[in-house]
Amino acid sequence: MRTICAVLLVFEAIVLGLAIPVAIQLGGLSPGFAGGVWGGLALAALVLAALQRMRWAFYLACVLQVAMVVSSFAVPGLPFAGLVFAALWIAGVVLGRRTDAMKAEYERARAEYEASQDV
Repeated sequence: MRTICAVLLVFEAIVLGLAIPVAIQLGGLSPGFAGGVWGGLALAALVLAALQRMRWAFYLACVLQVAMVVSSFAVPGLPFAGLVFAALWIAGVVLGRRTDAMKAEYERARAEYEASQDV
């Protein structure tokens, strides 16, 4: 799950960086404000992508998803991107947890099989 979330955060950082000129041109926002908001979110996404090994970083990344969706409503066209990434995040978490459970079950079954072969 952590790998899927980290990859999504990197892609999200790219989209957030590309949102800055869109916010300036279409949203009429000042360059400093747009750079601060979406540049800060992009930087946070990159840092959290690198820290996905930590449990707290996953929860902060969930908060980042909410912040992205909320901030995207300030610029026309960005809410779609925000909602797409939120949906991808949810799908990544659900599928990642299923994959982690299957890996754990496989390892348990493999250890059990190897233990039975040693007898």
